[in-house]
Amino acid sequence: MAERRIRVLVGKPGLDGHDRGAKIIARALRDAGFEVIYTGLHQTPEQIVSAAIQEDVDCVALSILSGAHNTLLPAVREIMKEKGASDIVLMAGGVIPEDDIPGLKAAGIAEVFTPGTSTETIVAWMRDNVTPHA
Repeated sequence: MAERRIRVLVGKPGLDGHDRGAKIIARALRDAGFEVIYTGLHQTPEQIVSAAIQEDVDCVALSILSGAHNTLLPAVREIMKEKGASDIVLMAGGVIPEDDIPGLKAAGIAEVFTPGTSTETIVAWMRDNVTPHA
């Protein structure tokens, strides 16, 4: 039996209407052999967590450019905990000030990638830090 590939949900929380970066990441992950589900724009934290559970993903990768990262990202992690989905790795990328990253990590966001991070770096981090569910 073939080994299960890492399943990733790529999402755009909140009112941010720019998804070019999310689509680039989704394509890079697909090209690297990951299974990718893209939820599209304007997703609520509840919608993201519901889709992650329904799709049985191993990781949720959120792209956020709106400045609402300190509210939306911890909200997604909290809903994951409430729904019994704490085993899903939560990571993020986008326009996030370096000063905000320690607080996000303390809130349970496993990694935060900022503009200019290569897709190769993101793929390598995911291979090292995300384990497919059995």
